[in-house]
Amino acid sequence: MKFAKLLLAGAALGTIGITSCKEGGEKSAEKSADFKFIDRANMDTTVSPADNFFEYANGAWLKKATIPGDQTRWGSFDELGERTLNDLHTLLEDAAKNDKAAAGSKERMAGDFYKSGMDTVNINKAGITPMKPVLDRINAVTNAQQLMDEIALEHTEGLNPAFSFYISPDDKNVTRMITQFFQGGLGLSNRDDYFKTDARSAEIRAEYQKYVQKILQLMGQDEAAAKGNAQKIFNLEKTLAGASLTPIEMRNPQRLYNKFDIAGITKATAGLDWATLLGKLKIQGQDSIIVGMPKFFVELARQMKATPIDTWKQYLAYNAVSDMAPYLSKEFSDARFDFYSRSLRGQQEEKARWKRVIHIVNNAVGDQLGQLYVDKHFKPEAKKRMLELVNNLQETFGERIKGLDWMSDVTKQKALAKLNTFIKKIGYPDKWKDYGSLKIVPDNYVQNVMNASAFEYNYMISKLGKPVDKTEWGMTPPTVNAYYNPAFNEIVFPAAILQFPFFDFNADDAVNYGGIGGVIGHEMTHGFDDQGAQYDADGNLKNWWTPEDSTKFAARTHKVVDQFNSYTVLDSIHVQGELTLGENIADLGGVTIAYTAFKKTKQGQSNEKIDGFTPDQRFFLSWAQVWRGKALPKTSMELIKNDPHSPGIWRCNGPLSNFEPFYKAFNVKEGDKMWRADSVRAKIW
Repeated sequence: MKFAKLLLAGAALGTIGITSCKEGGEKSAEKSADFKFIDRANMDTTVSPADNFFEYANGAWLKKATIPGDQTRWGSFDELGERTLNDLHTLLEDAAKNDKAAAGSKERMAGDFYKSGMDTVNINKAGITPMKPVLDRINAVTNAQQLMDEIALEHTEGLNPAFSFYISPDDKNVTRMITQFFQGGLGLSNRDDYFKTDARSAEIRAEYQKYVQKILQLMGQDEAAAKGNAQKIFNLEKTLAGASLTPIEMRNPQRLYNKFDIAGITKATAGLDWATLLGKLKIQGQDSIIVGMPKFFVELARQMKATPIDTWKQYLAYNAVSDMAPYLSKEFSDARFDFYSRSLRGQQEEKARWKRVIHIVNNAVGDQLGQLYVDKHFKPEAKKRMLELVNNLQETFGERIKGLDWMSDVTKQKALAKLNTFIKKIGYPDKWKDYGSLKIVPDNYVQNVMNASAFEYNYMISKLGKPVDKTEWGMTPPTVNAYYNPAFNEIVFPAAILQFPFFDFNADDAVNYGGIGGVIGHEMTHGFDDQGAQYDADGNLKNWWTPEDSTKFAARTHKVVDQFNSYTVLDSIHVQGELTLGENIADLGGVTIAYTAFKKTKQGQSNEKIDGFTPDQRFFLSWAQVWRGKALPKTSMELIKNDPHSPGIWRCNGPLSNFEPFYKAFNVKEGDKMWRADSVRAKIW
């Protein structure tokens, strides 16, 4: 079940996705007087900082830290996430016991949802029964029109088979919400998993088909039938994958902007009745849509005729049950864990049930849980201090733009106009979502999940024909992450990221600027990375560059691609410089802008050492400990294929190897491994 979320065209900061955590203002007050914001016990000073700064700053931690059995990676983000999960656990346990909470209140809704998810007796007793209405509908399908009607109906329920669909601002007219269709319907992570011939890819495909067969057998099919149907389902997915774009291809927003009127898309995809489809999706009165991958929908239309109805029915039934498996009885959730977590990523133990349920509550009623979290763990002074830092870095970024030697004054003025119109969101929304129409009960987890998904769908559809609501957030407050959204031209910092190692009231400026300052600069730079730079100050996908400046920008970003292509992750596997380009530009901009802003502070202008480190050294050590982490080999392989972020070591070392102040702080010279010739150093913002 996929809960609808605001699609972020910009990339988020974190090395993990939606992950909960605790704010630092209250926590810092509890720290002992000898708490060290830069702890030598985590460092390996036998490594030269000029050779491998990541190892120098984090080496001892890397040697002694173990990845917990229920995790696939472990580092600063994950440690924060675990601490806040415990805080959220306490909040939800208390809410679940609060019999006096009013119906519809945040305590009752979050508490009842959590209580239903922890009721394993009823969940296991129900088995697959909660899915019977959906499966009966699928079984009754007899022709192509009924098939498409069923696919559309399942989208309204949050099951999302065959393609992806959402409502968001029109990239070239962001004052208007528009219906958008994209590729989807695959059980593996991207198209290449279906076609690559290396041993790892072949193993993944074999394990996936076993998983599909397992789900079908749990649904009641005998082994032979399940094996045969699993092959048919895989073949259908492979056909759809063949018409899909790769992750790198999908980074081009212009390529994904294909606007059609209804007659035009109907003609282009012979066999799909778009007018009827839109009606079944509850879309009314729309004269045009955006189709990200027209080739995909041409193939989908072809397969609606070429693939037997029975195969489509098998696909839909499998897709529905697999999607809902985490919320069904143990045998279904175990089967999904065994493939998607154990086989694909190497995770050895499933997370404790309370952790899994909290994740679902956060996704389903995140503003209700978020209010509980903010009331308990977020201090107003944190928001005030954060806004000061954001304003400081925004001013500094503006000064850097004015001083660029490669950009014309014409383009500079437009860049400054965009920078100065950033919307800044810190901590939590000014307006909380109204869940008045959502029914949550304490004793039916699957129904709650389905109700929440239907609510999210209807909430999304209700945006059509209304002014774009720029107060809306794409992340919940208890989230260790941040993001830039190009359509809103906004930078967003949820409450939970405002804690150490990113931010602490008691820390010196070097630590805060190297931590949260780097995050702020990172998100600001997303507005000017290779994707964000294609959007203007109003958020529209519109070229605002002179041709000469655009050429110069491309040449500078190409250096970043070449640099990161050279980094090895596992054996002969390299970072994908094109896939990670936006994040790498943002990291380079983040550390550059944060450092420049830090040098304006009293500490930044001094040479006074703390614990033996100069202010500049503490700044860079703070930057390094933010990216501290390690991952299982299988997880690393999955991330390198799909994640637009580079591995932590290169998020740390990559930008610094381009940055002269780092060279001076740690005496980096030619011949050192961190040293790069000036001719190949990336210098953009």
